[in-house]
Amino acid sequence: MQIIDCTQDAHSDEMLAIFNEAIINSTALFDYQPRAPERMVEWFKAKTVGDFPVIGAISDDGQLLGFASYGVFRAWPAYKYSVEHSVYVHHQHRGKGIGRALLQHLIARATEQQYHLMIGGIEMSNAGSIALHQRLGFTHAGTIKHAAFKFGLWLDLGFYQLILDTPAQPVDG
Repeated sequence: MQIIDCTQDAHSDEMLAIFNEAIINSTALFDYQPRAPERMVEWFKAKTVGDFPVIGAISDDGQLLGFASYGVFRAWPAYKYSVEHSVYVHHQHRGKGIGRALLQHLIARATEQQYHLMIGGIEMSNAGSIALHQRLGFTHAGTIKHAAFKFGLWLDLGFYQLILDTPAQPVDG
């Protein structure tokens, strides 16, 4: 397995398939319907404009096993040192350390980019994702009860945070 920077041209279709499988079969995403290919254009554009990484784990034969990114946590200026991340692993490759490798690389990128706080929003029944985050030092920052409704259930959204040692000299404005 190798960690790479993903591009829209090379990886968009595989990423969309991973997104859509998660939408249809899990509570990892709070969408109801699979995403259309056009959504990936918008998604990549937002990542490019924000200078946010999109990284992927690929197999020796070039298959995308999973991907991860981060973006704006909240759109007000004082949140400029905080990012919200997400990690998605192909359903056939979960439990093999891919999510951990991706999240470790995201943490390194956030540190390089001088962010201070990484935030993951996790549906509270997703024990695997919660355990992954806790193993990498994330702590539970709070839960919003009944934040979403999917599959006939009210879903609780937990927030997990990791405080980074950066930036060395934060500034207002």
